[in-house]
Amino acid sequence: MDGGQRVWAPHPVEGYQLGVIVDVGVDTLTVEPLDSPKQVVVASYDNVFPAVDEGTRDVDDNCSLMYLNEATLLHNLRLRYERSQIYTYVANILLAVNPYQVLPSLYSSEMVRKYTSKSLGVLPPHIFAIADKAYRDMRSTKGSQSIIVSGESGAGKTESTKYILRYLTESYGSSAGVIEQRIVEANPLLESFGNAKTMRNNNSSRFGKFVEVHFGSKYEVVGGMVSHYLLEKSRICSQSSEERNYHVFYRMLAGAPPDMKNSLGLNESGSFQYLNPASISDPSMDDVEEYKHLEQSMDKIGLTAQEKSDLFRVVAAVLHLGNISFAENTRDKKGGSVVTPGSQVPLAGTASLLGLEPSELQRSLTSRVMTTTKKGTVGTIINVPLKTDQAANARDALAKALYVRLFDHVVARVNSCFPFKQSSYYIGVLDIAGFEYLQSNSFEQFCINYCNEKLQQFFNARVLKEEQDLYQRESLGVKEVQYVDNQDCIDLVEARVTGIIDLLDEECKLPKCSNQHFTEMLHQTHQKHFRLTVPRKSKLTYYRNLRDDEGFIIRHFAGAVCYQTVGFLEKNNDALHASLEQLVTISKDPFIKKLFPEAADMGAPSPSPSPSTVSPVNTKRLALVSVGRNFRTQLNDLMKKLQSTGSCFIRCLKPNQKMESHQFFGGQILSQLQCAGMVTVLELMQGGYPSRAQFSDLYSMYQAFLPAKLARLDPRTFCQTLFRAVGMSPNDFRFGMSKVFFRPGKFAEFDQIMKSDPDNLASLVAKVQKWLVRKRWRKVIYGTICVQKLVRKIRYRAENAVRVQKFVRMCLVLRKHRPRYRGIANLNKLQCRVPVLSHVVSSLKRDKEKLVARVGELEQSIQQQINAIKTSVLSQKGIEEAHERLVLTTEEFLKELKSRQEQQRIEEEEMEKLKKIREEQDRERKRREAEAAKLRKLQEEMERERRKREEEERRRKQEAEERRLLAEMEERRKREEEAERKRLEEEERQRMKQIEADRLIAEKLEGEEREREAQRLAMLEQERRDYELAVRLAEAEMQPRASVLPDASAQAAPKSQIAAHSLQRSADYNTRQQEDARKKYQLNKWKFAELRDTINTSCDIDLLEACRVEFHRRLRVYHAWKMRNKRRTPGGGDERRADDQRAPDEVMNVANQAKPPPPTPPMRKSSLPPPEDQPRVQTSTQRYFRVPFVRHDRFDRQKGWWFAHFDGQWVVRQLELHEGKEPLLLVAGRDDMEMCELSLEETGLTRKRGAEILEHVFEETWKMHGGKPYTGGARRK
Repeated sequence: MDGGQRVWAPHPVEGYQLGVIVDVGVDTLTVEPLDSPKQVVVASYDNVFPAVDEGTRDVDDNCSLMYLNEATLLHNLRLRYERSQIYTYVANILLAVNPYQVLPSLYSSEMVRKYTSKSLGVLPPHIFAIADKAYRDMRSTKGSQSIIVSGESGAGKTESTKYILRYLTESYGSSAGVIEQRIVEANPLLESFGNAKTMRNNNSSRFGKFVEVHFGSKYEVVGGMVSHYLLEKSRICSQSSEERNYHVFYRMLAGAPPDMKNSLGLNESGSFQYLNPASISDPSMDDVEEYKHLEQSMDKIGLTAQEKSDLFRVVAAVLHLGNISFAENTRDKKGGSVVTPGSQVPLAGTASLLGLEPSELQRSLTSRVMTTTKKGTVGTIINVPLKTDQAANARDALAKALYVRLFDHVVARVNSCFPFKQSSYYIGVLDIAGFEYLQSNSFEQFCINYCNEKLQQFFNARVLKEEQDLYQRESLGVKEVQYVDNQDCIDLVEARVTGIIDLLDEECKLPKCSNQHFTEMLHQTHQKHFRLTVPRKSKLTYYRNLRDDEGFIIRHFAGAVCYQTVGFLEKNNDALHASLEQLVTISKDPFIKKLFPEAADMGAPSPSPSPSTVSPVNTKRLALVSVGRNFRTQLNDLMKKLQSTGSCFIRCLKPNQKMESHQFFGGQILSQLQCAGMVTVLELMQGGYPSRAQFSDLYSMYQAFLPAKLARLDPRTFCQTLFRAVGMSPNDFRFGMSKVFFRPGKFAEFDQIMKSDPDNLASLVAKVQKWLVRKRWRKVIYGTICVQKLVRKIRYRAENAVRVQKFVRMCLVLRKHRPRYRGIANLNKLQCRVPVLSHVVSSLKRDKEKLVARVGELEQSIQQQINAIKTSVLSQKGIEEAHERLVLTTEEFLKELKSRQEQQRIEEEEMEKLKKIREEQDRERKRREAEAAKLRKLQEEMERERRKREEEERRRKQEAEERRLLAEMEERRKREEEAERKRLEEEERQRMKQIEADRLIAEKLEGEEREREAQRLAMLEQERRDYELAVRLAEAEMQPRASVLPDASAQAAPKSQIAAHSLQRSADYNTRQQEDARKKYQLNKWKFAELRDTINTSCDIDLLEACRVEFHRRLRVYHAWKMRNKRRTPGGGDERRADDQRAPDEVMNVANQAKPPPPTPPMRKSSLPPPEDQPRVQTSTQRYFRVPFVRHDRFDRQKGWWFAHFDGQWVVRQLELHEGKEPLLLVAGRDDMEMCELSLEETGLTRKRGAEILEHVFEETWKMHGGKPYTGGARRK
């Protein structure tokens, strides 16, 4: 269909696949894939997109694509990835696809120098170009900048951050000594302590960091600073089967010198409980080599040997601490616990490394100090023994606290390695864990995904909302783009009192807090919230087995994630109980005290803390140090910092879950693009102007390139002269109120032209001087014309003022004398009847003199009354009474005259009758005499007259028949036009009556409808993302695809899958289905070809009409889909092709703009039969029309004629005639795609004067150009 045009259809794995349309359905299109001809894909119109003919050409910027949709965006990424081009632009946003292989030539020093000081778009896409853009924006705007690197785990965010820091330090840090080198070399140290191997990434950052590269007043690197967020503490004590702990543990065990291992007790062959035995030696990780890089990093940032020893000692202490196990104390009646005999060696090693006594460490791990608040003496300090599980939790809490404090110290020490006294600006690079969805999601994933929600909102606000607000402020007239707002999801997490974080804090403060009670309170508080639901509503079978009090589901922007609340309370509280806090204060190691400065500030306690000597400050109930609240505060501070700076965005994409090179799974890429909002950005950037500059900035940048005469212009005129000089197309830029805006890549072209050779610039300057002279001359002419218009306006107003005065005076006089001149006028009218009376009197023969005298008296009375009105002042009532009296007299006299005249007429008629009788007798006698003479002559001419009459009668009947048909056509058109006019008038009256009453209600309902529609669309979009996220999680966990519930909004499933699952449909769709069920014929499931074959072959009138209605309805839906997906021109507009004109513009405009009138009622047959000498009127529904047709060609406008033959409401034959071209003959059933799909009523041809023609006119034209006779009407009969 449609000439075999290629389209993109959905595919569950590849995202989209190429195919051709084979059938048009009610709400769907049937596409046959090119690589699987025997299979078909049924998808909705919104999920099918047109494809370009040349599918092997890629572009650097996706905004340059011919068709702008997610399918072409994905295809362009695939082509570039296959050619090892991992970077692609979407306007100013960089898309980076992880290659999972080393590309040394892409990041060499030569490449760094190549991209230095180059505008975005001059060179191929690269991460160095984004870094250089941030630096140039910092210099031009004199403000700090931020680069947000986002993406899923394993997408390459950490490596991208390294390349950005390396580029900034190498390009603009040569004068800063070793500082820029330390900024780069700090990464291996931070990665060793903060990164780990996960199922999705071998070097996953388990913390977030914001690296600031500070610049001085001369824009050179002067220092840096690292801020970190939310280190994953749970990984210290436990990991999944295929994951590892933090890198530093394995690198120290594999690469540390033997003497260090001996001193730290790491030379034993026994395994460590905090490390997975299967992950000790990983073939994909070279721990020995990485340990060497760690040592080099420590040396390069300036760590001393003692500092390195302190770091490794604490790391070893954490490993030994994990090997301490506990058993029940059979001697203690209170059910306490003791350290097992096999754990005495790890206990002694841990105590030695931490500077503690083994007994004190054992006492603090197996008991806790509390203060009594009831019974006995309030405030009494007692020792409470801990059970085995409580002791294990205390051990893990101490290990987590040690490692977290050690990591904080490492970050602080790194920041001290590149200090700076004064900083003017900075460029910050944000690298934080991407959106995570694991099989078991806990508190860490909750915080990470909450952070990504905030970053997505910032992206929407900075790229979409602020961009559109700027276009509106600058009056650019760019079409608004809709996007999903996730503020409700953020409020669900961080809202005061009712937010998840505050509810979690309140639960932690309860005496008997539990994860189950927290989950129940959460569901009870937000039971009607769209973003929150229970686990049994998940699309994965694994989560549907959870109870409602064991977890909750949040519908994030990227998809729904199920969180298991086991451990939420413990992970949210960062405080240690009193015994462990007191234990730190008695450490003999100064480095340990340095890690816990708040504990050291409480003073030096006694060497052997006992219940009587423990400080009361530490003996209260476990205080709450909320991790969630602190993270919320840090995140809000980060967002304020990002909002105060300029921003650049890098979206890292993960091509496959296996982390293998040259593997591109389009479905996963498409899901990441949709979750990141890149499709919406593509639509906005293509229609918008991503590059912009202030008039003053351009003035200062390029002032030196133009002569002094042009450089003295104001900034706006200066910019106009620049663009006129370089010959830029008006479609490539737009002037705002204070800035000039450029299309993607056009600012770089402009900059390159301005810095070209001087000879070319001189010729351009000559052109712009000519343009300036012409512009000023036009301004002078315009000013002269304005002054002339003003003078004419003043004169016109003066003349009209006099005219107004004249008319006012006239109105006053008219009001005063209106009764008198109206009375005189009435009497003059009465006087005009006097000649009529005189004429009647003159025709009478009796009493003529008396009657003439009475006429004269009447005329004299009228004249006297007129003179009385003119000479005296009479009232209006007197004038009217005199007039009525004269009128009565005149009427009575006229009646008398008429009676006399009638009597005289009767007498004259009697005399005339007698005379006529005598004359008739004479004529009869003469006629009989002449009759005999003419009889022979008449017999001779009879034969000639008969032939002549027959010829004239035939010609007369033919002319009469044509006149009658034309008259009937005109009468029918007039009736239809009159009916349409009356209907429109009636609708207008009804509308005017209701418009005022409905206005207030409509405003309210409109707002509610918009909100409901936005919620509905958000729910559908969220359902689709939840389904894709669940599928990806199932594939990542190697689960069968059948364990995922079907998506309610998926349209790309095959027919068998659609039949197996009942899809959720909208209310409009269900209503339409119910209406179709009531119809006689169910045509929704018929194929397009079946409908066409039935129309061509069926003799059932009802079935034929039903098939025609459904056939043309699908044609209208299909052509509307083609209009939405028009080909883009290089200027950014829609290309208008010749095959889009299936009917003249005036016909299509009537259907598009006017409301369709009700169907034309059928013509009633006359109850009386026509005369036998006249042909019967044809009552068939065959109608013929002819209208002018102007076809839009690429180079000219072709004028011609458009003929249409309608059988009922639908066109069956169509003819186009254009001068110099072959006639185009189209027949229904064969050329439906090129023919007009509108019904007769929708075209408005029946109401167009002169459009309808006779049947023989159409048939003669049709046969003249080689058309075959139409037999459809006979078949229907």
